[in-house]
Order: sequence, then C-alpha cells, then structure tokens
Amino acid sequence: MNGYSFFAPTKVLFGAGKLGELGTQKLPGTKALIVTTGGNSVKRFGYLQRVEAELDRAGVAYELFDRIEPNPLRETVNAGGWMARTHGCDFVLALGGGSVMDGSKGICTVAANPHIDAEGNECPGDIWDFVNGGTALGLPIPNDPLPLVCVTTTAGTGSEVDAGGVLSCEDNDEKLRLGDPRLFPVLSVVDPELMVSVPARLSAYQGFDALFHCVECYISNTNTPMGDMVCREGIRRAASALPACVNNGDDLEARSSLAFANTLGGYAMDASGTTGSHGLEHGMSAHHHDLPHGAGLIMIARAYHTWMIDHGAVPERYIDMARLMGNATASDPHDFVVELTRLMEACHVADLAMSEWGIADKELPAIAHNALTTNGVLFSHDPVTLTDPDVVEILKNSYR
Repeated sequence: MNGYSFFAPTKVLFGAGKLGELGTQKLPGTKALIVTTGGNSVKRFGYLQRVEAELDRAGVAYELFDRIEPNPLRETVNAGGWMARTHGCDFVLALGGGSVMDGSKGICTVAANPHIDAEGNECPGDIWDFVNGGTALGLPIPNDPLPLVCVTTTAGTGSEVDAGGVLSCEDNDEKLRLGDPRLFPVLSVVDPELMVSVPARLSAYQGFDALFHCVECYISNTNTPMGDMVCREGIRRAASALPACVNNGDDLEARSSLAFANTLGGYAMDASGTTGSHGLEHGMSAHHHDLPHGAGLIMIARAYHTWMIDHGAVPERYIDMARLMGNATASDPHDFVVELTRLMEACHVADLAMSEWGIADKELPAIAHNALTTNGVLFSHDPVTLTDPDVVEILKNSYR
C-alpha cells in the first residue's frame, strides 16, 4: 500500500437543520464580512436573514458584500478584500456555492495583505499576487488570511473542506488557482435544507461537478489509499442521488446524500488531485465567464474519458467506477462512459452544447492552449499524458 498525507482541519456541521446551530458555535471573530452572490436567491429564500439572525445570537456584527459572479473575478475579490479591511471585519462568512466560497478565500487573502504605496499608506491589494499560473505572480502569502466560515447552499465544489479556490481575470482570459493550507475554512455548515431550492438544471451542473471531483481524483496519478476510499463512496452516492435531486428537488434524503458526496469530493481533493478535465474546463470558462463550471465539465467528460480509456488509462479503475454507478456486471472500461451517458440522460444534460454559451469551433485551439499553459499542474495528474493536439481533439469530439 502506498503512503499518503492528509490534512483537513475544518470543523463540519453536516445535516438537515444544522444552520440553526451556527449561533452556538465559537466563531473566529467579532465582525464578519458576509459574502454572497450578486443574485437574490439567498435573500428570496431567507437564508441571508437566517445567517444574520445566527450572527446576532452569537453577538457578532457584520457587513454584506453581495457581488460574487459565477466565476469570481479578480477585481471583485480585490474589492471584497478592501471592504473587509476598511470596515474592520476580522473574519469572512461565505454564504453560497463554490463560487462564493472560492471568492471568499481570495477576499480573506486580500484583506490581510494590502499594498503599501510610496508614502507608506495602505491601498487595495491584488489577489493576482498570490494565485498560480498564467500572468499571476504566485507569491507566498505573507500575512495569515482572515479566518473563513462557510455556509454552503449547493452540492458541487467541496470548497467547504478544502484550502483552494479558482479565480478568474477577464482582462487576461485566465482562470487560475489560489491555494494555501491557511485557507481551510475553520467551520463549515452543510445543511441540505438550503439546497432544496436549487433549480433542476443548476442541481445537475453542481452535482456532476461533485461527481467529477471523485472520478478524476480516483483515476489521477496522484491517487492515494485515503483518496480512493473517499472517491469510491462519493461516486456511488453522487450517481445514485443525482437523478432524484434533479427530478424531485424536495427529496431531502437525496439532497443529503448528494451533499455528502460533494463534501467527500472536497476531501478527495485534499487527498489527491483532479486531472486535465478540470484544467480544460478552466480554459473554456476563462474565455467565457458566464459558463457554469459544471456545465463545461459535462460537455467534455465523455470525450475526455473515452480518450483516456482508448489510450489504456487505468482500465480496472474505470470498470470499478462503472460498477459503483450501477452496472454490477461491468467488465469493459468503456462501460464507465455508458453509465456516465445514462446518468446525464437521467438528469437531462446529455445534449449540452458549447455553442449555447457562445463558444465557436474556431476557438477550440486557443482554449486548449490556454488550458495547458495556465493549468498545467492539473494536466500533470492525467493517467496518460495529453499533448496540445490531444486536447484539441477532445474539444472537437465534445463540440456541438
């Protein structure tokens, strides 16, 4: 058995109704910056008001920053970090899905690391000092980021239990990773009751992201025994729960199971790492910032995994995943793609088209090059090495 390292220090409150315990917890400060999206769902369904009530109960003051995009942008993160600093917030509370939690990790970093001008005055810092790849500087984070508390409203990214986030820069068409062990949330609330309001299509996008975290970490050349255990249960639960969450969103048992698969996906990334499939999607949404991450992953998954299988990648693991997804007699690695297609059809996302999000076929070589040059570390996890022409071929085979 291979050795492994595993570090996941976040305290997790998991289960229906757990948001009601937030106010009894030891919170990491006395004034929070509540970070959420520019949409109105957390307000319309009362989640923001419930969080505010819990903070009131805990005697914690707060400010609201409700500007995070589906792919959180550099300038927005910088603005949030400066707001936290200038308003005296000593921790951040992320209320939302993966984009909010990822953006909040950037805000925690910027808030604690302002720039100093020539006169010695503080001015807004830049998260691009600390993210990795592309035009970013990838510098060590000098000052400890603000502590982070997460209240997740979706089952998708696993960001509530990992120390990384993905942030975008429109000016440079880049989508890059921020990561540091100090960015693990100190506390996360995973309450499936907050997820029953997620629309069917978004439930599918988010749930497939959770599934693919486990799938990719399982086939990754960074796989570990700890990660394997987590991934296999995450795959089994996600494949079983996804159709019910999409087709009957009020099914709290299915929502709970998918939420657990999602959190397992976060632990999977703590134990190993995702692959070039994630890197390729980052290249897509770096060019098209309105593209939901999960939708992009769904579009390319079958072509990516078919390429890997056709080139001899970990056949026994693909067979095992097909069995976990429902085909007890699977004996061919391609059975995994069959099960993946069946699941996509059950969730009504098998026919997603890149063209619906404005991606033109002439862009595919540029997207491939962007993905490989800015997210090379993810492609280095692939069980079989992909070249630039290989990535273009996968995109072409995915395109519609």
